[in-house]
Amino acid sequence: MNAEKLTIAVLISTYNWPEALNLVLLSLLKQTRLPDEILIADDGSGPDTKALIDYYRSLFPIPIKHAWQEDKGFRKCLILNKAVKLSEAKYIIEIDGDIIVNPKFIADHARAASKGYFVQGSRAMLTEAKTIEIFKTKQINFHLLSNGVYSRFNAVRAPLLSVFFNPNPRSSWNVKGCNLAFWRDDYIRVNGYYNNFEGWGWEDYEFAARLINAGILKKRLKMAAISYHIFHPQHHRENFLPNELIYQKTIAENLSYCNSGYHEV
Repeated sequence: MNAEKLTIAVLISTYNWPEALNLVLLSLLKQTRLPDEILIADDGSGPDTKALIDYYRSLFPIPIKHAWQEDKGFRKCLILNKAVKLSEAKYIIEIDGDIIVNPKFIADHARAASKGYFVQGSRAMLTEAKTIEIFKTKQINFHLLSNGVYSRFNAVRAPLLSVFFNPNPRSSWNVKGCNLAFWRDDYIRVNGYYNNFEGWGWEDYEFAARLINAGILKKRLKMAAISYHIFHPQHHRENFLPNELIYQKTIAENLSYCNSGYHEV
């Protein structure tokens, strides 16, 4: 599909961190190519987040659609499915609510979109000190040599070299939803994210595994669609092992559809 005719939604998951979401939305406002809609998947945030979203609605010339659910613990998959239900775009770029994106992020993803593939992007990381600084200054113009950026290779933007990175297209290992793009029709075909994941971990691996089992292959996007991860402490991992077992079952049984996902919300 012609990149200029492609309709794109940015899907952002968030929970009670409006300071970070503010910088994410600010980085989207600076895009050389705006998306056609923004989907906020809000896992039970308070009124500060709603007020922030309403503020940005006055700044963006595109719809910002806010899916919210009551805070009953970490239920990211469920709210992602609810947010995608609001989408009208053909292509979805998923990021987390702590991911600041380069001004050419949407344009780079649009060029990489191709039928039969989902796209795994990469991220550079910000230090704790840099995170404290940008919360104060709101200065988010990063580059390869910026102070406070590490995993610097992931901050190199050289789109013409992207074609030289071609890992196993049938591997779901290490897929991360913080910078992930897919066709909405493919998402619906595999029934989206699995609602029964609770707590942090493995939901993006498992979603990717079902896409691959359905014949939709992984494309790795390096040196383009650059993103920067705001520092935060690690999430609690009390459900890490039960979630891994769900992923392993999807792999072992070659599942391409889950029984509780997009269609069940």
